[in-house]
Amino acid sequence: MQIIGAEALEELLDFPALIEALREMFRLGCESPTRHHHTVDIPGGSSGTLLIMPAWQAGGMMGVKTVTIFADNAARGLPSVLGQYYLMDALSGEPLALIEGTVLTRWRTAAASALASDYLSRQNSERLLMVGSGSLAPHLIRAHATIRPIREVRIWSRTEANAEALATKLNTPGLSVTATVNLEDSAAWADIISCATLSGAPLIQGAWLQPGVHLDLVGAFRADMRETDDQAMARARIYVDTKGGALAEGGDILLAIKSGAISEADIQADMNALTSGGAAGRGDEAEITLFKSVGAALEDLAAAKLAYQRHGARPQDSPSQ
Repeated sequence: MQIIGAEALEELLDFPALIEALREMFRLGCESPTRHHHTVDIPGGSSGTLLIMPAWQAGGMMGVKTVTIFADNAARGLPSVLGQYYLMDALSGEPLALIEGTVLTRWRTAAASALASDYLSRQNSERLLMVGSGSLAPHLIRAHATIRPIREVRIWSRTEANAEALATKLNTPGLSVTATVNLEDSAAWADIISCATLSGAPLIQGAWLQPGVHLDLVGAFRADMRETDDQAMARARIYVDTKGGALAEGGDILLAIKSGAISEADIQADMNALTSGGAAGRGDEAEITLFKSVGAALEDLAAAKLAYQRHGARPQDSPSQ
């Protein structure tokens, strides 16, 4: 069985290949039961979350990811999201690989957002606003820059120093990355707004949005969390990774439905429909589009398969690795 750690994953994966692997997986589909979602009480602190996410393709591979999400981990010097992925042969059940799940999740999540952007953002999008400066933010920036000709990036964070540190780290020739403290002005400036926060209250206001902007909502993963207000949801054409996941856990969507700002019928399509040609993406340059990602087990399976195949092809690795 291969053991693929975080450092190896960073070498094995790249966004062009991973985006295409996800496109193919969303198009073909796989068996993906509803993920287990459990609350873990923490004495004296914010509760944590345990996710268990299985998926398989008949005659191919199968896997299960376990993920923990603990909002207080920053104070412990740990990422908020931690996980492992167990990949198996779907014909025999034979173990194939144990893969570090935290980095795998960052890569596949960012790649899914970029894949959605390929259908939903304007092709000439050059300006990206990144809302949030956590571990997922640099992956999202690189993934969006793979799909669109991003030239300028602004990073906003509740902690200004974190935004400045990330901007300094990512600022490179051909990509101008700066920190911003003015979320409203930056939202009006952006062609694409990507949000990856653990916010329980709206950050992006619908009144700020300019025609043609694309919203990429990644962070709010529970039914009581959201990154946009009702007006933003009502102004946008809404797309999701999977309808089942979005209607079970997508707080931005569920809270807007509860308030009456939108209805379930306002969800235009999921990623299977977009990738298979069953639904159209952006209709014109003035539309405001919105992609709500809650994460899907098929994304993990696609990323794990790619990493496993590439790791096994490396001649320097011994069979035990």
